[in-house]
Amino acid sequence: MPDSLPVHLNRTDIHSLEVPNEFDATGSFDVRLVNHGEALHVHLHLDDSLSSVASLDATNHHVRAETDRLVRITVDGDGPVRGKLKVVTGYGAETRYIDIYIPEGGTENEPVIVDDELSKPQPKPAPESEPGLEDLSAGPILAAGGFTVLIAGLITLVLTESLLLTAVAVLAVTILLGLLSVAVRSS
Repeated sequence: MPDSLPVHLNRTDIHSLEVPNEFDATGSFDVRLVNHGEALHVHLHLDDSLSSVASLDATNHHVRAETDRLVRITVDGDGPVRGKLKVVTGYGAETRYIDIYIPEGGTENEPVIVDDELSKPQPKPAPESEPGLEDLSAGPILAAGGFTVLIAGLITLVLTESLLLTAVAVLAVTILLGLLSVAVRSS
């Protein structure tokens, strides 16, 4: 059984198509578009029964002049299935049908390529921990302390009505606010 299905393009005339009448597939296979002339577009289509077990990545293909192009048909279901592959050139000027047969158990086990990196143990992620007191910057702590001292100073002023205590409290609050501003800028 051939590995690929040959489709000859432009061999006898422009847009001419030469295809086999039938093709037996035991699994995924390639359609080999062999262009013997000028560049052209080829449209491939799987009928309903064939598309129930097989698929094409794309249906329209540009084939450059005097080149070959492989188009993969992936068989991912079980047969037995008989269907038709439609091949069109010249935007419908030439159309041919190929009978495709996929027998029971028609999917081959295609090799799976495994990267060597997958066989190596992966590092365990570091457990997430909650931030401790040492992770906090000094700015917010100093701001909270300064605010507490400021409130305490104001309460003392209201309760004692002493001029000396008021002056000391204002001086202390001013120094504290200065220290706080330095601490917040440095953090």
